[in-house]
Amino acid sequence: MNKRILNIRAHHFLCMQGFQGYGYSSKFVIHMSEIVNYIRENLDCKIRLINSCDDICSACFKNRYNQCIDKEVYNMDNIVLTKLELGNGDIIRAKEGFDIVNDRLNTEEDVKDICRDCRWTEKCLWHLKHIEKIDL
Repeated sequence: MNKRILNIRAHHFLCMQGFQGYGYSSKFVIHMSEIVNYIRENLDCKIRLINSCDDICSACFKNRYNQCIDKEVYNMDNIVLTKLELGNGDIIRAKEGFDIVNDRLNTEEDVKDICRDCRWTEKCLWHLKHIEKIDL
């Protein structure tokens, strides 16, 4: 990846905290892993938090012509942006974003409020209880 600004859905930025290699397909997992690893290794990189398809979504089967067919994820993005007190399209450095996530979204209730019926919620809750978050 180059030095461009990464477009990341707000809920994907939250998912990065507990990402354990689960996903919709091996293609999606590989792609998500590449982006997560890049961001974790380049905490100064700039990220544009958005509430629409992002750089990760290109490997998702729910992405149809750069529109997600799962409308619930738009709600998840907007809840995350609201809780982080950020707006759609705001650009932040990864480290700053992880600091904000660690400060404002750090309870089981936060995860349940955002993730609701997401199939990966239990994985994230396990992470929240057992693993240190990205500590910068």
